[in-house]
Amino acid sequence: MLRAPARPEIDHHVAKLIVGVIALSLPVLTNWFATSPLASISESYYQGGWSQSFLIGFLYAIAAFLLAYNGKSVREMIASKVAFVAALGVAMFPCRCGTHTEVVPYVHGASAAVMFVTLAYFCYLFYKSARAKRHPLAQARAAIYAACGIAMLVAIAILAFDQLRDNAYSTGNAMVFYGEAGALVAFGISWLTASRTLPVITGKDERIPIRPGTPVPREQKAA
Repeated sequence: MLRAPARPEIDHHVAKLIVGVIALSLPVLTNWFATSPLASISESYYQGGWSQSFLIGFLYAIAAFLLAYNGKSVREMIASKVAFVAALGVAMFPCRCGTHTEVVPYVHGASAAVMFVTLAYFCYLFYKSARAKRHPLAQARAAIYAACGIAMLVAIAILAFDQLRDNAYSTGNAMVFYGEAGALVAFGISWLTASRTLPVITGKDERIPIRPGTPVPREQKAA
């Protein structure tokens, strides 16, 4: 029998869990439902059907969670709002893909770059918070945050360099798709880790339960 929820709304840990799952699912679902091979995840906008719906719907969902998330510092609050605006820019202004032109030039690419740079900055903030703890699992999480942040920055740098060379390296292949997918996977893993709901990298005393009837332990420092 279902129990009454112990919390009147989801907290930031569960929000991070949801955002992480969405980020990991986005490249898989857009590619799965595409009617033809995708050169980039953004190109699914022009595919129509489920592929387009997942792209736009998931971006709006990520934007909504980022708007609602304030973190525990002014820096996190500002970063989340910047990422929110950038995610909206990616969703509302389609890319220049194939024969399709942008309604407003450069907005899509700039928004995507700002979004991923800001999310990489979140990895840095999560890393610092985890490093401040002394137990081994927190240090393992810090290593995950560092790896995810570096992965996002590397993906951004490669895609930006390709853009500056007028797509000299991505023409005729799916390099952009895999670069975007890699950045999204790194984003998803970092936020899943920060949710503190995963058993392998979170101790029992700090793990956040997600079942609605389970009381939340005393709030601890994030990451």
